[in-house]
Amino acid sequence: MQKSKLDRFISKYNLGGNVNSVKWKSNGDTLTTSFVTPDKSLLGNVKVDNFQFEDAELGVYQTDQLKSLINVLGDDVSLNLMKVDDKAVSLNVKNGSVSIDYVLSDLSVIADPPSMKRLPEFGTQIKLDSNFINSFIKGKSALSDIDSFAIVNGKNGCEVIIGYASTNTNRVNIPVDATECDIENPIIFNANLFKEVLMANKECTSAVLHVSSEGLAKVNFKVDDYDSEYYVVAMTDVD
Repeated sequence: MQKSKLDRFISKYNLGGNVNSVKWKSNGDTLTTSFVTPDKSLLGNVKVDNFQFEDAELGVYQTDQLKSLINVLGDDVSLNLMKVDDKAVSLNVKNGSVSIDYVLSDLSVIADPPSMKRLPEFGTQIKLDSNFINSFIKGKSALSDIDSFAIVNGKNGCEVIIGYASTNTNRVNIPVDATECDIENPIIFNANLFKEVLMANKECTSAVLHVSSEGLAKVNFKVDDYDSEYYVVAMTDVD
């Protein structure tokens, strides 16, 4: 398979190093994982179809290390699972005569992410297109020391503001196309994490950000063989 297929899967949950320990689940044609950030401010799941691998569940404790090892290899790779007594102990990835071995973790040391037992009503829907994605990534890069962004219902409708505060601040204002905007007070989210989500799914040209006034946002990206879903919890301690 092309190494890029595995790289893209990893990037969509690793999110620039924010998520490291996960369980990979393969049914022979589909590879999936569910994940949560250490502070539990973001959780989600990623699926890639047409991924030929054996039925298995793999404990990947240090995704950053696995990414570094895979980068040693060329574009066309093969994956093989090494087992001892039917237990997966290492993943072998090979390109030509060069291969890497990554030691797998015991599944018991990787916690399962919490399940979304009760979803609130998402009263705001914001269309995410290439223009928005590029504007947000550039805006966050320009305000590299800013950690948050807000979704507000202003005079001109729904708007995303990087660096929002009640006082006068440096900020980037991005108007959005919202089919509904049921927001009374600004809702603040982690800008660093959201930027990583957008960067990992930059090839997707259309998506919808669903926002609840209770402080939860949901976004789903579908492109090529990938299906990625993220839930982002609003920040509470913001100046």
